[in-house]
Amino acid sequence: MFQTGWSQDEQRTMLKGKIVSNTIDLEGVYVINAQTEVMATTAADGSFSIMAKIGDTLVFSSIQFKENRIVLTKENFSDLNFSVKLSLLTHQLQEVIIKRYDNINAVALGIIPSGQKTYTEAERKLHTATALNPTANAGTMAGGSVSADPLLNFFSGRTAMLKKEVAVEKKEFFMKLLEKMFPVDHFVDRLKIPLEYVKGFEYYAVENESFTKILNSKNKTSTEFLLGELAVKYKEIIASEK
Repeated sequence: MFQTGWSQDEQRTMLKGKIVSNTIDLEGVYVINAQTEVMATTAADGSFSIMAKIGDTLVFSSIQFKENRIVLTKENFSDLNFSVKLSLLTHQLQEVIIKRYDNINAVALGIIPSGQKTYTEAERKLHTATALNPTANAGTMAGGSVSADPLLNFFSGRTAMLKKEVAVEKKEFFMKLLEKMFPVDHFVDRLKIPLEYVKGFEYYAVENESFTKILNSKNKTSTEFLLGELAVKYKEIIASEK
């Protein structure tokens, strides 16, 4: 009898519900089962469905709403109009000073041409070292010639060194972005990463190309969700090394 009761208690069923708020934009809110880490998103009308059971905690998270956590009860599963109210995030500004500088920029002033690609310092060095310059030796030969610098840089290994410098610069950029988005406490308290392994985990995360794409989009909810998956794998690596 105990085994049968325990088995029934563990079974999860499809729970249907709806979020409500003082806005018509109810689509794309994350609904996460904290126990199983199963995730769903709301439809345009705010409706959602997710596998759950009594006692599970549902986390409702989105950029425009305050996070809300609901511990499911027996009544939630029998309620045909089960709904969860979410509050909009508001940001109060103490003072706003507006200065009009319409259309004043380097392109408008003719300093740089429109559509010009911008480079970081490392990317600028690499572009300079690898770009062919047809006018480099103009005047020394009839019709000019093409600079041999890119070939010399390639064979000397300077091009490879500059490419590594660009890669390191990108990783440093993502590291700063990750640390700005999440404090150390988040890694230790929420993700359960030991403090001495936090920096190593950050490097591990920015090595993941899929993660850096989401991180660069600055979607904190998606970033936090994928960060949680990476934390599980990283803790397995730590355990195996120990």
